[in-house]
Amino acid sequence: MKIIKKGASATLVLVAMAMNAHASPCENSYGEASSQINQAAPLTLNGVISEIRNVSPQVRAAALEARALAAEAEQAGRRLNPALTVEIENFAGGGAFSNFNQSELTIALEQTFRLGRKRNLAHRAARARQALATAKCDLVLREAELEAALLYAELTAAVRIHILASDAATLSDTLTETVNKRVNAGAAAPPELARARADSAALKAAAIEAEAEIERRRYALAALWGSADPQFLSPQISSQTFSSKPAEANISTHPRITAAEAAIRARAADYEAAKAQSIPDITVAAGLRRFEGTGDNAFVAGFSLPLPLFDSNRGNIRAADIRASASSASRAAIEARLLADQRAAISSVRAAENRLAVLTDEALPAAEEAYAAAIRGYAVGKFDLTTTLDARAALINTRVAVIQASLNRQTYDLRLRSLIGAAPFEGDK
Repeated sequence: MKIIKKGASATLVLVAMAMNAHASPCENSYGEASSQINQAAPLTLNGVISEIRNVSPQVRAAALEARALAAEAEQAGRRLNPALTVEIENFAGGGAFSNFNQSELTIALEQTFRLGRKRNLAHRAARARQALATAKCDLVLREAELEAALLYAELTAAVRIHILASDAATLSDTLTETVNKRVNAGAAAPPELARARADSAALKAAAIEAEAEIERRRYALAALWGSADPQFLSPQISSQTFSSKPAEANISTHPRITAAEAAIRARAADYEAAKAQSIPDITVAAGLRRFEGTGDNAFVAGFSLPLPLFDSNRGNIRAADIRASASSASRAAIEARLLADQRAAISSVRAAENRLAVLTDEALPAAEEAYAAAIRGYAVGKFDLTTTLDARAALINTRVAVIQASLNRQTYDLRLRSLIGAAPFEGDK
């Protein structure tokens, strides 16, 4: 029997751990933040998204604010405490009242009852504010994930640029050797060698700058999850693939819409709570009175009720009504903006794909062919150095344009996926 209980307990622990592993960071009880990045493996986009969900300071702060509002909601549902009153009358006066012989001692309990369902409505409004804070946390999470994904794409492009710059520097060394051979053979003027060496030095400097750009992107990415030291390897160069190509979809589940609808519910709850405040509360008291002069005791009871002659909470009710109307208008505007952003992103993705295809299928092969022909022609004296350097510059520029077009395509694709909640922004699955 004990073995069965232990097994059941272990199963419950595993289930709880699995639930926590898949829980949204905006709903999970935060403990200590811990990095999940494998420092021995190249950084991946999924690893970046996971790190944002685990240790992003922005997300953690928003999640903790939601938890604080949950505590306030719990407090809002509490009943009012009773009050104990002790009153002594007719003592330390003159004549017969000079001492406590004629005093009257009253001990009573007072309880205020909130009428008009104030407690329930206040609790409901506090819960609605908590739900709004959770929705805002989800929005912070989505925006942080997108920012991190875009920085990851920029880091990947920076790595590709560095590789390209290093290859270009290597090509420049090869060309310098060719120029040196022609100068030694008397087929080229010595200034051409100096020009080739200067061009090679400039390309090596560009490679150093490209390496520095990688470091800048690494630090910017690590800062998103609160680290001043990027403890991860740079990503490998490979095209990011997803399970399906995003298309125009319903944006009703976007965190902005969710937050806007939560705001509508919160403002409606505040309006109902404000209306309830116009109903006065009643305070009931009951107790016992002791008459020292006769030694008798008697019960006392009473109640008090405020008269709403000057303040019926109309200003707060009107303000809550205005805010409720503003929330509805804001929701409609947010939906229109998201639809426009989504359709613009779809158009941008298609345009970026077409531009990348043209550069990859047409411009790049032509530039490579032109440079290969130029270097062969220069070696045999058919072309001058200027033509060769121009062909190489055109090849480098075309390769850079391909990398930039690929980055643009991935950027627009990530923005579109963020808008519709597609991978890698689909949340817990």
